[in-house]
Amino acid sequence: MPLSKDFIASREFEERVYAGVLGKIIGVYLGRPFEQWPNERIERELGEVNYYLHEKLNVPLIVTDDDISGTFTFVRAFAENGYSEELSAKSIGDWWLNTIIEKRTILWWGGIGHSTEHTAYLRLQQGIHAPESGSIALNGVAVAEEIGAQIFIDGWGMISPGDPERAADFARRAASVSHDGEAIYGAQVIAAMEALAFVEPDLNILLDKAVSLIPQNSLIAELIGNMRMWAKEHGDDWRATLRKIHEIYPYSRFDTNCPMVSNHAIILLGLLHGNDDFQRSLMITNTAGYDTDCNSGNVGCLLGIKNGLSAIDNSADWRGPVADRLYLPTADGGRSISDAVRESYELINAARISAGLDPCAPKDGARFHFSLPGSVQGFQSESSAEVRRAGLVRNDGGKLAISLDRVTLGRSVRVSTATFVPPEVLGMPHYELVASPTLYSGQTITVDILAKDIGSPVNCGLYISVYNHLNTTTILRAAPEKLMDGQSATLSWTVPDTEGQPIAAVGIEVTADRPVSGDILIDRLTWHGTPEICLKRPLAGTVWRNAWVNAVESLEVDWLPPGNEYRLIQNHGTGMISQGEGSWTNYTVTTTIQPRLLEGAALLAAVRGLRRYVALLLDRDCKVRIVEQFDDERRVLAELDADWRLGERYVLSLTLAGGKVAAKFDLITAEALLTPNSSRGAVGLLVTQGHAIFSSVEVRPAG
Repeated sequence: MPLSKDFIASREFEERVYAGVLGKIIGVYLGRPFEQWPNERIERELGEVNYYLHEKLNVPLIVTDDDISGTFTFVRAFAENGYSEELSAKSIGDWWLNTIIEKRTILWWGGIGHSTEHTAYLRLQQGIHAPESGSIALNGVAVAEEIGAQIFIDGWGMISPGDPERAADFARRAASVSHDGEAIYGAQVIAAMEALAFVEPDLNILLDKAVSLIPQNSLIAELIGNMRMWAKEHGDDWRATLRKIHEIYPYSRFDTNCPMVSNHAIILLGLLHGNDDFQRSLMITNTAGYDTDCNSGNVGCLLGIKNGLSAIDNSADWRGPVADRLYLPTADGGRSISDAVRESYELINAARISAGLDPCAPKDGARFHFSLPGSVQGFQSESSAEVRRAGLVRNDGGKLAISLDRVTLGRSVRVSTATFVPPEVLGMPHYELVASPTLYSGQTITVDILAKDIGSPVNCGLYISVYNHLNTTTILRAAPEKLMDGQSATLSWTVPDTEGQPIAAVGIEVTADRPVSGDILIDRLTWHGTPEICLKRPLAGTVWRNAWVNAVESLEVDWLPPGNEYRLIQNHGTGMISQGEGSWTNYTVTTTIQPRLLEGAALLAAVRGLRRYVALLLDRDCKVRIVEQFDDERRVLAELDADWRLGERYVLSLTLAGGKVAAKFDLITAEALLTPNSSRGAVGLLVTQGHAIFSSVEVRPAG
C-alpha cells in the first residue's frame, strides 16, 4: 500500500532518499575503475575491494557515467510530463530523444545490435515508439535482455515509497524503452525492493514481494530462488556462491555483451552475503567482478534506502571524497553540474506531488542549503597545499562549516563548488561531460554567513573562478566584509562581465590579519536574476565553446570575421546549440543571422532539450514564424509579415515575459501566448539541413 502523506512529508523520508542517492553514486564510483574485470583478475591485482581504488589505478573518482546520468535523467520524464500516473513508455522514449545527444551523452554508443541502448535510440529516431523500440520482436533476445534496464531504474523506486506495485509498474514502462523479457523483470525486482525498503528492513520480505510481481516461470524468478538457497547453504562463503553463478549463469550462457541475468545474480550475491553491512556488501559485489559499477550502484542505493545514512557513515569515509558531486550530461545543459542533494529533492518532490503535497524548497529555494545531514553540495577547499588543512569543509547542523586553523596574514582559505566543467575534467574520456554554466554575468549571488568561535576578526568575500585565454581559471573577487566573533552577515555581489568566458566555480574566501581559528558557517548560498551576457567568441582560449551544448554536426568559428561568431552546419535533419538553464525567464535574446544554403534556421528561447523550445523560425518556404516545439508536435503561434532570402543578414530577437513571447525580425514584430511549459528555459541557435552564420547571442532582462 502507498505510504501515508505524513511519512512522505517527513524528515525521515528525505534522509532515506538522500541515502539512496548517495549509495548509488558511491557504488558507481567504487566499481567504475575496474568495470568488467573478472573476479580472478580483481583478486589477483586488487584484492578485496573495500574502498575507492581510483588513485591506485590513476583515474578520476568523480566521472561521467551512464549508470548515474541515465538514472537521474530518465526519471525526470515523470516531472516533465506533469507527474502523470498515466505516463507512458512512449512519453519516456520521447524524453530520451529530447535529452540524449547522439553519440555524445548518457549511453554507450556501441552500435546497432551491439549496444542495447544505442539500438533502442536508433529505433526511436526512426519513429518506432516505446515499447516496440526495445522489444525482443524487433531487436532479438541477446540485445533486449542486457543490463541497462536495471542500472537506470533506481529513481522509479525512490518516487514510490512503500508502494512496490507502483514502482514495478513504472519500471516496466521505463525499461521497455530499450529492453524486454528478463531485463524488464530484473528492473522490476530492483525498483520494487527499493520502494518497499522505505518501510521494510527484512531483505527476505523485500525479495518475496519483488518476486511476486514478476512471472513465476521467468529466469529471474528462478535465479532469485537459487541464489537464496545457495546463500543459505554457504553462509559467509560468498565465493562458493559465486562459483555457482559462474557454473549456472555465466556470461557465456547468454551470448551477449553484458547480460542482465548474470549481473542480477551478482547484486543478489552482495545483498545475501553482505550481512546487511554497507561496506561488506559493496566489497562482495565489486570483488565478484562482471559489471561492477552498475551492480554496486544498485546495491548501494538499496542499502542506503533501507538502512539510512548511518549505514553509510558507520564504516569507511565514503562521503568525504565524493562531496555529493555528480554530473548529468544531457541536452539540458544547465542540469549537468549537479549534486546528490539537488537530485534527492527532485525525487522527494516527485513523491510529494504524487501524494498531493506541495513541493519542498529548503531555505526559500536556495541553490545550496546544506539541509541534509552531512551534505556539502560539492564545496571543497581550493586553498594552497600549505594551508589546505585550514580549509576543511564539513556540515554543522545544516550549515556548511569552513574550519579556520592558524589562518594568518597573507594566507587565505577558499572554499568553492563547481558551476561548470572543472578544469581537471575537461576532455573527460569515455562519457563526455556536456554542460552549460549555471552562473552568469549579471546575476546576483547572495550568501548568509556566521562567524563562530573565531576569536579575532576575519574578512569574508565572495569570488568566482572564470576561464581565461589559457584555458585555466582566474579569480574575480567581490569586496570582502569584516566579521567579528558571533556576527552574521548577508553578502551580495552582482557578477561582472566575464567577456564571454564561462564561470567555473563560486566560493567564499576568508582572510585574517592575525592567527585565527574557529568556523565560518554558510547557511545558504544562491543567485537570482536574469543574466546580462553576450555569448561571444573571446579573443583567445577554447573552453567557451564547451559552454554551448553542441548538438550540431559542425560548429565552426575559426574562419569567420569579427562579429560573426558561429557557423552552424547540419548535413542531415536538424541540429542546434544551446546555453543556459531551464529556470531562465523574463528575458530577451538577440542575434544576427545570415542564412546560407539551408532548409531552415532559428533563434531559440525556452530551450529545455533538443525537442522542447520556442523558435523564431526562418522556414523552408521563406516565411518567418514563431513556433512552439514539444516533442513531435510543432505549433505555429504566429506568422510575421516578412520573407527571407539566402545570403542576406537579419536581426532576430525573442522576448519571454508574462506568459507571452514577442518576436522581432529586423523591424517586424509579432506576439503570441505560450503554454505554461514554454515560458522558461535556455537560449539557442538551430539549423535544418544546411548552413547558417550567426553573430554573438545577447541575453538581457525583458524590457
